[in-house]
Amino acid sequence: MKKRDKIEVEITGYAFEGKGIAKIDFDKPESNEQGQKKFVVFVNGSYPGDKVVAEIRKVKNSYAEANAVDIIQPSKERTDADCKYFGTCGGCKAQDLKYDSQIKYKHEQVRDIFERLGGLTDFEMLPIIPSERIFHYRNKMEFSFAKRWLTEKEIGKDIEIKDKEFALGLHIPRIYDKVINLESCSICSDEFSQIMNFTRDFFKQSGETIYSTITHTGYLRNLVIKRSHHTNDLMVNLVTHEYKEDLIKKYADELLKLVPSVTTIINNINIKKAQIALGDFEHVIHGDGNIYDTIGGYKFRISANSFFQTNTLQAEKLYKTALDFAELNGNEIVYDLYSGAGTIAIYVSGNANKVYAFETVEPAIEDAKINSELNNINNVFFTQADLNKSLLPIINRNKLPHPDIVITDPPRGGMNPKTVQDILDLQPQKIVYVSCNPTTQVRDIKLLKEGGYKLVKIRPVDMFPHTYHIENVALLTK
Repeated sequence: MKKRDKIEVEITGYAFEGKGIAKIDFDKPESNEQGQKKFVVFVNGSYPGDKVVAEIRKVKNSYAEANAVDIIQPSKERTDADCKYFGTCGGCKAQDLKYDSQIKYKHEQVRDIFERLGGLTDFEMLPIIPSERIFHYRNKMEFSFAKRWLTEKEIGKDIEIKDKEFALGLHIPRIYDKVINLESCSICSDEFSQIMNFTRDFFKQSGETIYSTITHTGYLRNLVIKRSHHTNDLMVNLVTHEYKEDLIKKYADELLKLVPSVTTIINNINIKKAQIALGDFEHVIHGDGNIYDTIGGYKFRISANSFFQTNTLQAEKLYKTALDFAELNGNEIVYDLYSGAGTIAIYVSGNANKVYAFETVEPAIEDAKINSELNNINNVFFTQADLNKSLLPIINRNKLPHPDIVITDPPRGGMNPKTVQDILDLQPQKIVYVSCNPTTQVRDIKLLKEGGYKLVKIRPVDMFPHTYHIENVALLTK
């Protein structure tokens, strides 16, 4: 077996990150006495029950990776994708898989990660919480200006050079210098598409250039749209390389005529080469530069650069799961690690004595303090701390009480080993671990288990339908 070989396989399983699993007989003399073993092929674009032709793209000692290039017999779990860009755009991986099946496989994948990779068996697994909405659920979209990636339907068509050089949309996987020129997106509201299409047309007609990381020249970088779920707030944030006052004001005026529901317009200025949709400074063109939303009755301010969960309804269920696992009685000292803009700390504050929240990013701490003031909360204390270093010196210097419960919600890479050791040194009675990556979560839980903690239960929450991403909440006790 080698790269670009095509093989016919039946898909019998579904792996984490959305890859179908096929097992084939593969001769390897060193494998066992008979010289036979089942060789695993991970096939992108396939689902259990499919029979496909797979083209090999990578071969390792014990497995291979491939792409499905022809479906001989489709799985009964397949369905028609809602989006015309599905299969090219990398935003949704599984729109052509029935949602009930998506949920089933995500539940199974989390169990497999904990039992097979983690070697953990003595715990309760509660059913996954499905998303209330499977389309139009995202409250934030980040679009990029770039050259145009031609879809299969567009290749060979007579497309003008200027249209090939100017596009606004989403990157496809592993392509960073081109985007699909989107007209619509199924996972956000129709207003987002309306704003995106207007923005593209306005700046194309104005003759503006797209920023290049190679020459460090050009004007347009990103369009970020945020919408509140529980209010009518709608933010448009245009990220550019420089500030052009007259142009941006003309853009805002015309946008408001077309979409009067927009409540604030911001121009973020990013002068760095890095392709990130964050500004070094900003100009508020319309409104006050913020939108507001609620989770569990608490109000949160969302600025252009602040983080907020992108599926508001599911965020409420995620945080409620964490609170249910904590079983607070009102007397506990709670530590909230990787606290961001303070959403979890504020959400649990009404059930705790005091909450001490620790976050690395300083602007997030400022957002958290404002959110605390918005809700008249006086028992949450925010501290800026490098969570790649030990927290103990800060805790000791400030004479903070040790926690009864630690809630941790780290980024995809999981916790730093020093943070894990800090938790073990602090010896809380309970740990509630909220994760967006069960594989790194399991790695950290194994370290906590070695330090004297028992995994009691877990519960996955589907925040992102049609993608392979899974949130998971775990409870550990001393």
